[in-house]
Amino acid sequence: MAGMPGSGKGGGMMGQWAYAKATWQTGLPLRRIPALANGSPLPGTFEGTLVASPYSASLIPDHATDLWGYNDSYPGPLIEVYEGQHVDIEFTNRLGIDSTIHWHGLAVPADQDGSPMDPVRPGATRHYNFEVPPGSAGTYWYHPHAHLTNTLQVGRGLAAPLIVRGADDPLRMLPELTLLVTSLAVDGDGRVFAGAVARPGMPVMMMGGVGELLVNGQKHPVHATTPGATERWRVINATPGHYLRLQLDGHRFAVVGTDGGLLSEPLPGLTEWVLAPAQRVEIVVTVATQPSARFWLRDLGQGGWMGTGAGAALMAIETGAGPAQPRVDVPAYLRPIADIGPASARQQIVLSMSGMGASGRFLINGRSFDMNRVDLETVVGRVELWDLINTTYMDHPIHVHGTQFQVVGRTVRGLAAPIPYVAWLDTVNVPAGETVTINIRQPLPGKRMFHCHILPHEDAGMMAVLNAFAV
Repeated sequence: MAGMPGSGKGGGMMGQWAYAKATWQTGLPLRRIPALANGSPLPGTFEGTLVASPYSASLIPDHATDLWGYNDSYPGPLIEVYEGQHVDIEFTNRLGIDSTIHWHGLAVPADQDGSPMDPVRPGATRHYNFEVPPGSAGTYWYHPHAHLTNTLQVGRGLAAPLIVRGADDPLRMLPELTLLVTSLAVDGDGRVFAGAVARPGMPVMMMGGVGELLVNGQKHPVHATTPGATERWRVINATPGHYLRLQLDGHRFAVVGTDGGLLSEPLPGLTEWVLAPAQRVEIVVTVATQPSARFWLRDLGQGGWMGTGAGAALMAIETGAGPAQPRVDVPAYLRPIADIGPASARQQIVLSMSGMGASGRFLINGRSFDMNRVDLETVVGRVELWDLINTTYMDHPIHVHGTQFQVVGRTVRGLAAPIPYVAWLDTVNVPAGETVTINIRQPLPGKRMFHCHILPHEDAGMMAVLNAFAV
């Protein structure tokens, strides 16, 4: 089940690869990601410009680092739009290789989805045009989705948050933080290591978690707040393949939203939450009333042979010396989450792998990705059950383009496991050796991708094409 503690064995062998790590500057004030300006004078329309290009950044003392960024920034600019708004983004690719922009989690027309079937060639410009779907208020992100180079492009800095707002937000009274967690491997000379499937001698399954974990592009930033403050945090796992097991020292928090927006009611009193690659979570935190105190948001790490270290600090939270704010209670009810309805078809998605080392391939239903082949067919609006069956020894977070879905079943060691809450998701973790069943439908016609969002696994073949036919 997305967000619940699990084995998390897909993430990374960080520390297994020999490179002289950089000495990062830490303790800087948390950076608020600047918003992309809306250039439209018309109400109900958002117009913006994004350029993907190489640029030089100052990440470590006395060295310049060559990154790839949207509008020369890492992370890229935050895009904030509203339900029902028309979006027109002019995108220019100056990378020297094909790229796209994928609007991760949004149900947009197939030709606007930024899939590898619609590459933007080096030096080319295209417009992405779509309507923000009603009912889609939530936390999203955007990133490239080019053929075979996603690990490389995201690993060099191409990722940014996207927030959709609705007309009626029951948590609008709370101050917000948007926290984009990325991983970046930089050596002592400021050079970026960003793995690609074609890199000789590197096992593709091990490349997803390499790098330092950064929050809004910073290592160990400091979020200054008031004692007792109640805040809404939007956390995005934008790493190529790192599972985050989040904990805030000495605090409990309420989860109020997942990939597709708010839950129907909060999940209070939690001490940790697992966020698979590409997933998002919205939490409400009431900071301790102790003045002049410091607490850490941490990644506790996940077990397993590809797990990460425990207790890694992500961000410091510091309270000021002033009086404590009164507690703000989260509403007991947030929004309705409708049942998708009864399924009239069932699809089986088997995750497997073949070979080892640099030649290893990750497969869906026994086949490696081919963008010229349709692997699964459906009908627009038809509700289906998908059984996601993981036969491998590592977890796989499965992302389906063009829609959101609900988890309705889970099998652990052959036995049915409970589903603790109902949520809209676009990415679900399928633990090693387990089966997850989702209820899903495609609202728009066209060819879509579904794939593992550990990007080296995707680049190494764990992706397939779904075609939705209009009737």
